[in-house]
Amino acid sequence: MSGLRERKKERTRRAISEAAIALFLEHGFDQVSVADVAAAAEVSKPTLFSYFPSKEDLVVHRFADHQDQAADVVRGRGADELALDALRRDFLDGLARRDPVTGLNDHPQVLAFTGLVYGTPSLAARVGAYTARAEQSLADALREDPDLAPPHELTAPLLAAQVTATQRVLALRTWHRIHHDGRTADELHPEAVAAADRAFDLLTRGYAGA
Repeated sequence: MSGLRERKKERTRRAISEAAIALFLEHGFDQVSVADVAAAAEVSKPTLFSYFPSKEDLVVHRFADHQDQAADVVRGRGADELALDALRRDFLDGLARRDPVTGLNDHPQVLAFTGLVYGTPSLAARVGAYTARAEQSLADALREDPDLAPPHELTAPLLAAQVTATQRVLALRTWHRIHHDGRTADELHPEAVAAADRAFDLLTRGYAGA
C-alpha cells in the first residue's frame, strides 16, 4: 500500500507542477497566483503547499533531481577513473542524450522552460540555491576521494565550485546558441563536445598533482 500511496503522491506532485508551468509559460510567472495554479490543478492551496514550499519551487524543483548527480558520479566511478574524468564522461554522456541540463536540447518546451527560469529573477535566484546544494554535495563526495591531494577541506570545495560553475557556463552557452542564434542541437553537438573537453582539460591541468 505504501508504494501505491507514493506513486499517487508523485502523480499529484507532477500534475500540480505541470499545471503551474503551463500557466507561467502562457501568462508569465508574476502574473499567475498560487490560487490560479491550485484551481488549474484542482487542489486546495494547503495541498499545493504540502508539495511545494514556495511558488518558485513549482518550477525549479526539477533542478533538485540533479543536485546529487555529480556527487553520485564521483562516488560511483570505477576504481581506476579519476573524479574529473568521471565528471567529464557524465557531462559528455548528457550531451549525447540531449539532456536539458547540458543546454543541448532544442525541444520548444525545453527552450521555453529555460527562458522562463533565467528570465525571471526570483526563479533564477531559486535555482542558485539548488546549485549551491549541488556544489556542497559534490564537495562532500570529493572530500572522500583518495586521489585528491590534501588539504581536502580546501581542495574539495574549490574543485566542486569550479566544476559546478563550468557545467553551468557550458549549459547556458549552448542554450543561448540554440535559443537566440537558431542553431539546432544536432548541429551544435560537436561544438558542445569540444567546449566541454576544453573546459575539463583546463580543470584537469589546474588540479594535476594538486
